[in-house]
Amino acid sequence: MPEPHGQAAASPPQSFAALRHPGYRAYFIGSALAMMADSIEHVISYWIIFQKFHSPALGGFAMLSHWLPFLFFSVLSGALADRFDPRRMIQIGMALFMAASVGWGVLFLTGALEMWHAAALLVIHGFAGVFWHPAAQLLIHDIVGTAHLQSAVRLSATARYLGLLLGPAVGGGLLLAFGPAHGLLLNALIYLPLMLWLWKAPYGPRFRKGAPAPVRAVKGLSDILSTIRDISGNRTIVSMILLAGITSFFVGNGYQPQMPEFAHDLGRGDPDLSYSMLLAADAAGALFAGFLLESRGLLQAKPRTALTLAILWCCAIGGFAASTSYALALAILFAVGFLELSFNSMAQTLVQLRAPADIRGRVIGLYILSALGMRAFSGVTVGIIGGFIGIHWSLALSATVLLAFIIGLLAFTLRKAS
Repeated sequence: MPEPHGQAAASPPQSFAALRHPGYRAYFIGSALAMMADSIEHVISYWIIFQKFHSPALGGFAMLSHWLPFLFFSVLSGALADRFDPRRMIQIGMALFMAASVGWGVLFLTGALEMWHAAALLVIHGFAGVFWHPAAQLLIHDIVGTAHLQSAVRLSATARYLGLLLGPAVGGGLLLAFGPAHGLLLNALIYLPLMLWLWKAPYGPRFRKGAPAPVRAVKGLSDILSTIRDISGNRTIVSMILLAGITSFFVGNGYQPQMPEFAHDLGRGDPDLSYSMLLAADAAGALFAGFLLESRGLLQAKPRTALTLAILWCCAIGGFAASTSYALALAILFAVGFLELSFNSMAQTLVQLRAPADIRGRVIGLYILSALGMRAFSGVTVGIIGGFIGIHWSLALSATVLLAFIIGLLAFTLRKAS
């Protein structure tokens, strides 16, 4: 399959290029609010689960219900976004997010919450993300076009980390001011701006210029195999999807649930400001990366650059695992966040730029399957193995194995270029 050169190469880098599009500015604000609401729901609902059930098993189910829907249904969601209007797919996702928040609020307010209710609401929340993410990437491609796609992808990732940083603060404020039930009912309203804007937003299949791409029938899970066959000849797409998958499988965000133990070993195990700073350091690094790289138009999307940044990320993860200094660990986690946003947004941009137009949603879905769905297994590689050899060793071992795989992918890319 030929690898076309996108328009991005023809345009000089611009600072915050995607925000020059009025439609993307509206989408950016709405999606940042939605991501913050998602984070707020996690803050309050996890507190409810702990207070009500004190169940580690339910906490583990919360992680699985969040990531496994991406593993099994991302390509199907992308296929639906190819065939139907991605705006409506995102609205379905927002409606499910709102239903989960309202469900938590009503059940907790009435005192009727049982464990099976909690499990069902966690599943609804997981599927909301599957409806949202592939369709959102397809929509931003329609909004900004090829030339400013990397900027749009990077800013969307920045909005996610902005939500992760603001969510705990706003969620904690809602929890204190209104209580968990009313806080979640209010949180449901934060999804409304994006949902309402999408009703009339002039983007999607009806507004695309030129002859429409042929629309394939949606075949369910068999779309995964057909999509893999379709992109198998494109080394850039294959290497970037593999990069997303192996980084999520071996490390992902598996170290974050283990942060209390890392903090304890660093002498910061009490729930004070220093512990919160440790938790937020990588999100702050990613946020800084988004604004710095966008303001300067730096690090344009290239496969070798993405792989090199991923190698540096592995080294930073290993450095954090070996660190015995709180200040050093804080600095390294900041670098971890910076590098993670940089290589992930670049990999996703390359996949979207090189994907054939008629199956772009499916290819994006396959990328999201790798990038998010494979995170369900990082709890094994870091957490469960860490129970046997210690989390410092398990994280360092995972980073080392991952480093070897990425070096192999880099050699694969260099051999193609030579």
